[in-house]
Amino acid sequence: METNKKDNLYTSWYFASPVYSILKKEWLKDLDKLSDPYIKIAKEKTKQHIEERNKAFGGDKKDHSFVHHSTSLISRPGFKNFTDWVEATTWNLLDGQGYDLTNYKIFITELWVQEFAEAGGGHHQLHTHYNGHMSGFYFLKCSEKTSIPIFDDPRPGKIMNDLPEKNKEAITPASSQINYQVQPGHLLMFNSYLPHQFRVDAGYEPFRFIHFNCRAIPIKDVLSKYDERKTNN
Repeated sequence: METNKKDNLYTSWYFASPVYSILKKEWLKDLDKLSDPYIKIAKEKTKQHIEERNKAFGGDKKDHSFVHHSTSLISRPGFKNFTDWVEATTWNLLDGQGYDLTNYKIFITELWVQEFAEAGGGHHQLHTHYNGHMSGFYFLKCSEKTSIPIFDDPRPGKIMNDLPEKNKEAITPASSQINYQVQPGHLLMFNSYLPHQFRVDAGYEPFRFIHFNCRAIPIKDVLSKYDERKTNN
């Protein structure tokens, strides 16, 4: 039975998952340079794991499949302008989504830089970030030859009952994944519940980015911790 052409159904879209994108080239040179020593230290630490792998399996695949992951960059010199912007923007985005942040303050709870293996194979499996509200990436080194971020549908109900897509290249309500072709200076922000991953990198060119997670913390908890530290001192 065909639908009557006069039956115009009104469409409403609900439960969207936004990804925010902006090009911030003005940070690129300084943040990339600031990241160099942390990546250098990370690569030194990775050497031990490479040696253990070589001993266990034989041969030498260099750093293939590794991700060189820095220690926390929170409160590190030179990153304050970046972190201040991220925290303020996170507040604005969550406020714009309709959340009542009157009694909350935004904090970056995790901040690190990472670089995928020079020998290729670097990747991230699909994951989310628990106990957080906004996450993001700031890309320092990337090109059309490097990995890309991929976002997956966060709705388990849809995944359980999904149907085949007519065209996986088109972005439609049926889409199960979307990806971004990024460039140096590109910043992406998204709600931390959104599952994301990084495609396996081929190792042709460097792939480096800063990753951060933010959390809205009740102001009463912030003041409580401050009073506790003040008392202990």
